[in-house]
Amino acid sequence: MAQLDADVMAAAPRLRAMAHMGSSVKRFVSDAFWARGIHLTSAGITLARDVAETTLGLMIVGQKRIWPLGQHVRDGGWRDSPAWDKWFSRELFRREVGIIGASNVGRHVIELLKPFDATILLYDPFVSEEEAAALGVVKLELHELLRRADVVSLHAPANEHTCHMLDAEGLALMKDDALLINTARGSLIEEAALVEALGNGRFFAFLDVTDPEPPAADSPLRTLPNVVVTPHIAGCIENCNRMGELAVEELRRFFAGETAVYQITPELFDRIS
Repeated sequence: MAQLDADVMAAAPRLRAMAHMGSSVKRFVSDAFWARGIHLTSAGITLARDVAETTLGLMIVGQKRIWPLGQHVRDGGWRDSPAWDKWFSRELFRREVGIIGASNVGRHVIELLKPFDATILLYDPFVSEEEAAALGVVKLELHELLRRADVVSLHAPANEHTCHMLDAEGLALMKDDALLINTARGSLIEEAALVEALGNGRFFAFLDVTDPEPPAADSPLRTLPNVVVTPHIAGCIENCNRMGELAVEELRRFFAGETAVYQITPELFDRIS
């Protein structure tokens, strides 16, 4: 979608509300849009459910080592071999799970993790100690989270503050045999540092996003045995009805004078993707 700049806004003098059937609104909102005081909503909160459910699935299969052990069996191996010792299968139950970013997705993941009795570690500078307690999480600084977590899952927005927030120093702090999951934005991880860390074979990664996207044809991310890259599919692909239904509901609420489910304001821009 083209940006709704001053020229577009001048051509739409009766525009009062916009319901985006998607996640990020940043690519089309402009100063001229905000100057008009237009009511803006996003269906990102329901898209977040799809991403969170995918993330939970990756946590489960990652802890079970489904990918490397499946490949091991295809190569003729079984449980009595060195690969079993390296990629031993385990559970998500009572693990320490690090969530980076209490975004809509991050909060859904926190809810989905409750039946697993996991200790949930959170890094998010916008979340207070009181809010963390209400979420049932332990608030930590980023490096302490990386040191402790068995699973590290990224859910922060892409902006100047989060670019390469996982760099060589941070990746070096992660546990051996940890699981790294990125279903947020590729720019959150410094790719060269990640390739080096994965090349050492210390941990496993599921990446639904990369930077650049897609990875270069000769990128080691396409060939390393301890990383799986998927083509940005964590959100809904086939069945996006929930987003359309929410967009319609947001417009109904606006014209009925009711509170929006998920309104976007300028103050939220540094906290969303």
